[in-house]
Amino acid sequence: MTALAQSAEDYLAMRRSVGYALRQEGRMLASFVGYVEDRGIAHVTVEAALGWATAPAQASPTWWAKRLTVVRGFATYLKTVDEDTEVPPKALLPNRASRTTPYLFSPAEITALMAAARRLPSPLRAATFEALIGLMAVTGARTGEAMALDRTDVDLAQGVLTIWRSKLGKSRQVPLHPSATTALARYAVRRDELCPRAATPSFLLSGGGTRLNHTTVSTTFAGLLDDAGIATPPARRRPRLYDLRHSFAVATLTDWHAEGADVQSRLPVLSTWMGHVKPSTTYWYLHAAPELLAVTAARLERYLEEQP
Repeated sequence: MTALAQSAEDYLAMRRSVGYALRQEGRMLASFVGYVEDRGIAHVTVEAALGWATAPAQASPTWWAKRLTVVRGFATYLKTVDEDTEVPPKALLPNRASRTTPYLFSPAEITALMAAARRLPSPLRAATFEALIGLMAVTGARTGEAMALDRTDVDLAQGVLTIWRSKLGKSRQVPLHPSATTALARYAVRRDELCPRAATPSFLLSGGGTRLNHTTVSTTFAGLLDDAGIATPPARRRPRLYDLRHSFAVATLTDWHAEGADVQSRLPVLSTWMGHVKPSTTYWYLHAAPELLAVTAARLERYLEEQP
């Protein structure tokens, strides 16, 4: 292993030790190191970083900026031990991408999606996708977290999910409403009837008895959207399964405002529930839905009326 490759491994190990997974970043950094070494470049330079970052000629400027950001972090670390290292300035390939507005599913649309799932031709896929959509809608779990659940992670007796080593290596327990526990128990019975000898310990099974994967889930969900009559809004991205997580967060906040609760003090609870490191991250999920604006406006009006 070359000195540069070893430095990259040390850098990744240091960051992973504090909770960062860095799967994609690790692959990108290995690619950059290979790029530099293939050209006989002795030290990380701005020219080399820029050349590697923009090498995928057909990629978007946002992707170029992300690649350069990975190199910048490594170069900043390397500069402490190699004074000849050049750190790419932040103004170089700035990321101007705006955050895409998520689609917020209504309760009626979630019900329609689950009904569409029940109409899938494969009985096991039908049961699984109905359970997956319902699970994400009532827990706000990430898509990957739901697919990664093993049978031992779903305690139906206690009504608790255990999500292990998710984003940033955090684990958490998520209590289930009794109705959700009942629905998941019903799914488990149906799953075992249809696939008594599964090839995986996964709680949710594909039609072939294996663990779900993102490609299959995304493709199937796109079909369910059409079957449920949920169209893509004008000039917007097609709704995703992940948007159920956003919908959960906004619906929770809306309910709290409607109850007259102290939302600010409860926000850390929602943050912990969703597996965020800090409440500020949760704010990204709390978009200005019409229902949320209406309930907060009504609450503000009541507050102003009560003032002397």
